[in-house]
Amino acid sequence: MTGPRLTPLAAALPASVPFVGPEAQERALGRPFRARIGANESVFGPSPAAIAAMRAAAAEAWKYGDPECFDLRGALAGRHGVARDNIVVGEGIDGLLGYLVRLLVAPQTPVVTTAGSYPTFNYHVVGHGGRLAAVPYRDDRVESAALADAARATGAPLVFLANPDNPTGSWIPAEEIIRLLDALPEGCLLCLDEAYADFAPPGALPPIDADDPRVIRMRTFSKAHGLAGLRVGYAIAEAGLAAAFNKVRNHFGVGRVAQAGAMAALGDNAWVDSVVARVAEARARIAETAAANGLRALPSATNFVALDTGRDGAFARRLLQALAERGVFVRMGFAPPQDRCIRVTAGTAADLDAFAAALPEALAALG
Repeated sequence: MTGPRLTPLAAALPASVPFVGPEAQERALGRPFRARIGANESVFGPSPAAIAAMRAAAAEAWKYGDPECFDLRGALAGRHGVARDNIVVGEGIDGLLGYLVRLLVAPQTPVVTTAGSYPTFNYHVVGHGGRLAAVPYRDDRVESAALADAARATGAPLVFLANPDNPTGSWIPAEEIIRLLDALPEGCLLCLDEAYADFAPPGALPPIDADDPRVIRMRTFSKAHGLAGLRVGYAIAEAGLAAAFNKVRNHFGVGRVAQAGAMAALGDNAWVDSVVARVAEARARIAETAAANGLRALPSATNFVALDTGRDGAFARRLLQALAERGVFVRMGFAPPQDRCIRVTAGTAADLDAFAAALPEALAALG
């Protein structure tokens, strides 16, 4: 008896996911983590208004969500001063990246990204048969001019840039983003992943006309809004590109409870402000703990801090394991040389107490 006849591309792909979840690690360890500070979730949770809205919507969970996300798109359009037709809502930025790649990338299509940047984008490109052209970091920072050079050299129709960046936490000033747009070849689209926009300093996010066909901006409710478990993200794009998502997207992908929670979260600015303030306090404490243990904190405009171990990726992996054995879940950079860093998400006082206690023990165990 033969198995399913996978396409040649699917048969050649590894059966893997970009991230090993903390749940899988807990199963392997046989116990829960004391501190879950590795996935860049908001441990501070969602707005009480969002919780109330989701609780009310749960009674109507027998209904599909509005496939047009009409009300949420309208609220997002109002927030950003754009038209509803400029907004696409999807299952987190991850889902939107998959749809964008499906629209633009055919087998062997070159796509430009940063070496070691957000791996889910690469996962989608490879899954559609695209060919990645990865530009290395320089001094733990994205070199935007090199992205434009690679786009011109390869003829890529798509360039991916996360700003602020994951996994380094660094950011590019707005004027540099504008220069990058102007340097891209004709017909090349910049996908600007702004998942950490709420934590960005003044001057990091450029003012870009929503109908500029050279760029699509992506945002999420998973970080400052504390709704990672719902999977709600959105894109701001030229109306024609936004409409093209209707060719390929899962029209019922964002459920009724998720839409209700996102709507309420969007309206609670005070909650987001409080989360941003608590994240800043946590980043400072993470940096202090790192310095006390001989590690260096990289500057961060996100809800995490990358800590330079001063060693290599092999050492960082052993350190992650040693921390996990002590009940603390953190992650590390995605590719050399940034994989020398471990990445610690902003946490509660209890989370950071656990990290501060476990880090010197873990380092000592590694000699």
